[in-house]
Amino acid sequence: MPAIPPWLHGDSRSGPITLDVHVQPGASRTEVCGEHGGRLKIRLAARPVDGEANRALVEFLADRLAVPQRNIQLVRGQSSRAKCLQIAGAAPDRIATLMTP
Repeated sequence: MPAIPPWLHGDSRSGPITLDVHVQPGASRTEVCGEHGGRLKIRLAARPVDGEANRALVEFLADRLAVPQRNIQLVRGQSSRAKCLQIAGAAPDRIATLMTP
């Protein structure tokens, strides 16, 4: 089991997990590419226009973590590259394993 990284907070037994990400919209493809400033860095092919990148981020995370999109909520950073999301229905160690580049 991997150590819980600094960009992942919380305990699924007591509520949703918090995920801190740094997004790079407009990339050639959508992928996890490491860490940036204590956050998980995710490149998004979607552009930051009319919420496209935010929707693409939620879709990508839901697919990668095998949870419904409704279980992922963007709580901070709607118009910023630094975002905070809450994820319900996934254990922190599982998220850490699946989101490791």
